[in-house]
Amino acid sequence: MPETSLRSVLIYGAVLAAVLVAGSRWLNRGHAEPVGAKASAPVMITDSRGGKVTIHVAGAVRRPGVYRLPSPARVDDAVRRAGGATAGADLSQVNLAAKLQDGRQIIVPLTPAAAAAAAVAAGSKLPPGSPAVASSVPGVPLNLNTATVEQLDELEGIGPATAEKILEAREANGGFGSVEELGEVPGIGEKRLATLRDHVRV
Repeated sequence: MPETSLRSVLIYGAVLAAVLVAGSRWLNRGHAEPVGAKASAPVMITDSRGGKVTIHVAGAVRRPGVYRLPSPARVDDAVRRAGGATAGADLSQVNLAAKLQDGRQIIVPLTPAAAAAAAVAAGSKLPPGSPAVASSVPGVPLNLNTATVEQLDELEGIGPATAEKILEAREANGGFGSVEELGEVPGIGEKRLATLRDHVRV
C-alpha cells in the first residue's frame, strides 16, 4: 500500500476515535447527576413533637396546671403562662432563667410569712411558743432552699447548730443545686446525708 494511503487511513482513524470519545462524553453528561448536587440541597430537620415541651406549673401561681410551650422557652415563660406568681410567691427560690425540660414540674413556693398566713387561714393551730411559720408536711420532703431553722431542726440527726450551718451555706452559695451539696455542710457526713436523702429536696 502506498505510503500516502496508509497515512490517510491513520489520520481518518484518529479523527473517528476522537469523535466517538467526544460523543460518549456528551451522552454521559446528559444522564449523570452533577457532582455536588446532593451536597448543596438543604437538609430539613423537623421535630416530631412540634418543637414544644409539656410542663406542670404548680405552687404560688394564679393558674396552676399543665401547659405546652416552645422548647426554647424558660421557666419565666412557664410562670407567666400560668398567670404569673401570686402575691406571696417567693421567686428568689426559683431559677427563672433555666430552660424548660419536657415532663418536668415547676413549683413556685410561698415565702415563710405567706405560708404561715395560709396555714392560719386554713385553720391550722400553732402550738404556744412555736415560730409563726408552718412546719413541714409529714411525708413530704423538705425543700432545702425554703426551709427554716425550726423545720431543719425537726429532721433526724439535725440539731439547731447544724440547721444554722445549713442556712449559712444556702445564703453563701445562693441556694442548693442538689441534695448532694448538703454533704458539704460542716457536721453532715456521708452517713447522715444517706439518712436525709429521702426527707429533703431542692
